[in-house]
Amino acid sequence: MALVDIAHKAEDLVYRNLEKHKAKKGWQPSIRAYLGYGDEKKVRVLGRVLLRDPNDPNAHRAGPEDNYPTNGTIRRQAQRGFRQFLTLQIPDHPVSVTAGDQTVHTRTNADGYLDVQVRHHGLAPGWQDVTISAAGAEPVTTQVFIVKPGTRIGFVCDVDDTTIVTRLPRPLIAAYNSWFQRTNARQPVPGMARFINELTRRHPDAPFIYLSTGAWNTFESLVRFFRDHGFPTGPLILSDWGPTQTNLFRSGQEHKRVQLRNLVIDFPEIQWFLIGDNGQHDPVIYGGFAADHPDHVAGIAIRQLSSEEHVLAHGTTAPIENSARANTDDIPYVMGKDGDELRACYAQNPFPREERHREN
Repeated sequence: MALVDIAHKAEDLVYRNLEKHKAKKGWQPSIRAYLGYGDEKKVRVLGRVLLRDPNDPNAHRAGPEDNYPTNGTIRRQAQRGFRQFLTLQIPDHPVSVTAGDQTVHTRTNADGYLDVQVRHHGLAPGWQDVTISAAGAEPVTTQVFIVKPGTRIGFVCDVDDTTIVTRLPRPLIAAYNSWFQRTNARQPVPGMARFINELTRRHPDAPFIYLSTGAWNTFESLVRFFRDHGFPTGPLILSDWGPTQTNLFRSGQEHKRVQLRNLVIDFPEIQWFLIGDNGQHDPVIYGGFAADHPDHVAGIAIRQLSSEEHVLAHGTTAPIENSARANTDDIPYVMGKDGDELRACYAQNPFPREERHREN
């Protein structure tokens, strides 16, 4: 038996026993709803069903807006990062999703997640409410962003070391930042909110999607972070930690590549402005995407980490990969050490593709 199969069986056994034990103690299903997106034809709704202690004050605060306290209460709500990961999923659980005129019935996957497309929903462009219901749980309302017909520009933005100072993937530092640092103690990359807001001001109807290899367990603290530091609201596409069907660990690079390809399929008319950093693999991932889908890339912006940050991130003073401009000769490209440098570089050379779209 392969090691990955042993890991899967061990994980399943642990969770099944925990689920039975907690159910006997009166724990109940609870829905965690994420932010989704779509267009006039279909909408993607994301969430997860977990087993929760009914005496937990957060057990039923499951909708995105409910999970993000105002600045006046953020200190009280802050917690050690590891608490985000103490969850018990419910696999193969019946779930219903209602978006506009349509209701879709489905079941959670082996990790308790639901990822549903609802077609012919009739929702208007902009942020709209959808409802997720699950057997034994209180229904929750979440929001989805419906892209306006005719939209030609969209944004995809990395999270770690692009918007938030994380210094991944150095294991010990990453573990400290994610598990032990309080969720309200993390710092934004200087000037990045100003740069991103300048881009979105030029394209107010454009979808803005955060794409990260981070775990879904961090969703709530990330949205709180974006709100409190002036970043635009947008759906997050995160990942699930743990073994896959073929590997002990999930590939963050493959996760990003797959999700970028999905965006091309979901929005064939949109060109994406890709924002990332050179601390991991964003330049090569974005460059490969641009080579495969040149008509779907409006431009690329890469934040350049300092030598010290590179050492903390991966142990050397230089980027992991120096081919930052690979496959992007025909793609507008800006680089800078922080958001303010990126903004200044962009101001001197606005992406011509954007200008053409605005004229049209």
